[in-house]
Amino acid sequence: MTGTALALVLAAAVLHSVWNALAKRARDQVAFLWFAQTLSTVLLAPFWLGMLVVHGFPLSALPFVVATIVLHALYFFTLGNAYRLGEFSLVYPIARGLGVALVPILALFVFNERLSPLGTTGVTLVVVGIIGLHLTPGSLKQIGARGTRLSAGTWWAVLTGLLIGTYSLVDKAGVARLHPVPYIGLLGLGVSVALLPAVRARGEALRREWAVNRRAIVVASTMTLTGYLLVLFAYRLSKVGYVVAARELSIVFSAIIGSLWFGEGRLGPRLLGALVILAGVACVALAR
Repeated sequence: MTGTALALVLAAAVLHSVWNALAKRARDQVAFLWFAQTLSTVLLAPFWLGMLVVHGFPLSALPFVVATIVLHALYFFTLGNAYRLGEFSLVYPIARGLGVALVPILALFVFNERLSPLGTTGVTLVVVGIIGLHLTPGSLKQIGARGTRLSAGTWWAVLTGLLIGTYSLVDKAGVARLHPVPYIGLLGLGVSVALLPAVRARGEALRREWAVNRRAIVVASTMTLTGYLLVLFAYRLSKVGYVVAARELSIVFSAIIGSLWFGEGRLGPRLLGALVILAGVACVALAR
């Protein structure tokens, strides 16, 4: 993985963990995510619309744009429900971790991308670190509260992770056919329209979310599509499995945020898992 690609992914990880934390703090998470997504798409409109006018839209990219819109709309809906029903430091690692575990496996069949031994070790360490973060005393208590039944938040997080793994592969193919800037713009526009019926059904909750959290929404809007745009550029520079794995450094930040900001558990066990993830990211960064 090149230094440029790693820098792009790490910057995206910081942005991603922060705006997700802001979404967790919202009164209505789905409404918050819709506002942030829509506003960021509007702010980026001069750039992505301008590039579409100048360079046009290749029809070969259409199936991937449509597919990623559907997948991301479902992703935002499931993510909002996961944050509403689960702890941030538990939900976030599950959702992001499944992406790491699934994408390299799927990429082997879809793109014939074979990880080097060092890269495979790195991805494995990332997954092990995620499991370590997940199996803290607090998370075990939450999972084991009703025997072996998982909480509703955990199930929503699992579904979110499956969507992450799927749209990562779609976007890898999509940005090979369309520049990341118009790609992300069309993605944001499509998701805003697709989620509109769900947020309109919330009525008063939608208006209250804007009245109470408009500042946080504006901050999140500058981070959400911008952060993912960095990931899309990184896809052009490195293998999808490496990019997705390195991006999971955001789990380190989510563990710190969950412990210190939200008071969800002791920081020590979370940092232990974070160190394993850091080791994995280092292996991925050194792999060629």
